Amino acid sequence: MTVTLDTLDKFSQVTSQKMTLEEFFNYEDDTDFMYELEDGELILMTAESEINRRIASFLFIYFSQLGVPAYRLSMKTEIVTTGSRVRVPDLVLFSEELATAMEGAKRSTVMPEMPPPLLVVEVVSPNQANRDYRYKRSEYAARGIAEYWIVDAIDQKVTILTWVEGFYEEQVYGGDSVIGSLVFENLNLTAVQILQG
Repeated sequence: MTVTLDTLDKFSQVTSQKMTLEEFFNYEDDTDFMYELEDGELILMTAESEINRRIASFLFIYFSQLGVPAYRLSMKTEIVTTGSRVRVPDLVLFSEELATAMEGAKRSTVMPEMPPPLLVVEVVSPNQANRDYRYKRSEYAARGIAEYWIVDAIDQKVTILTWVEGFYEEQVYGGDSVIGSLVFENLNLTAVQILQG
């Protein structure tokens, strides 16, 4: 899809108005752009860097090799977190219950009445660190997501947030440190393996 001035003008007109969740789900701009919704405002998802794409693909394949069936792994699934916020993590691990709830869905969206994902992974993009480290952290915790991984190729670290009584407990890994995970017991994966994709 070619981005034209007309398309950008249409986007700026839409983004100046607050949207409800229903309006967000019905929004069509005739492009392949992906958006998040933050307090009623459309947030255009920027194109991924090659390293970010490789990291997300590596983790998808790694989790699959651990025996997670493909129907429980998803890239770019929307999650309604809190209020009028919709996030699109790089990778999502469904529980069996959530996978069942998602069967037959016309849109890959985890709605508020559905069980939360077991794990979400965000690969930090340039100029997006605040969104990944601060805002999404509180939103994913409020949604009851058991683990939230923040993979930061820029700062060469992997932050694992584990949900305990409504808040995330944080552990930061770098280099050859083996990642600790409650979702994946006996995980034999180092920070550097993830960061290299």
